[in-house]
Amino acid sequence: MSKIEISSNTAPFPKPVVLVGSVVKGRPNFITVAWFNRLNGLPNIWAIALGKNKFTIDGIRENGSFSVNIPSTSLIEKTDFCGLHSGREIDKSTLFDVFYGKLANAPMIGECPVNAECTVHQYVKLPKTMLILGEVKHVYTEERYLTNGVLDPAKIDPIIFTRPGDNYRALGEIVGDAWSIGKNIER
Repeated sequence: MSKIEISSNTAPFPKPVVLVGSVVKGRPNFITVAWFNRLNGLPNIWAIALGKNKFTIDGIRENGSFSVNIPSTSLIEKTDFCGLHSGREIDKSTLFDVFYGKLANAPMIGECPVNAECTVHQYVKLPKTMLILGEVKHVYTEERYLTNGVLDPAKIDPIIFTRPGDNYRALGEIVGDAWSIGKNIER
């Protein structure tokens, strides 16, 4: 096997796509985010990375809260639209059935299988982006997205962003059980 060096500015791993919601200038706004992940268990900390000049950051800073909405592949066009257009120019909330939970300034999307309300835990300034760490306060779903009382990724049918190619993909098949399949290797 012969390895070759490629650009260090690569991100060859799949990323879940979410719609982040905040109230900006008195109205709900949503932005598409593929730079999203869970960073900590208890407390449950999720991270989103946004360009420093994004309209949504204004609302998050003003209110100290935001939502994370996990869209299914059936929402692909609306999800992509929210990443193509700024809330400064277009009211993207009209695309969705917007609802609120316990946090008054964290608008959520009714059509998304999973919704979470977060309060800001920390801001981390990076060269081109703002990493926002949010503590998950409340999570909402519907019974149809659960199997044996827990969220079922296959039922959620999340959108996955991949590079290179800048494509959206669907979740693939299960290839093994985490923290288990490796036990097959004997030492």
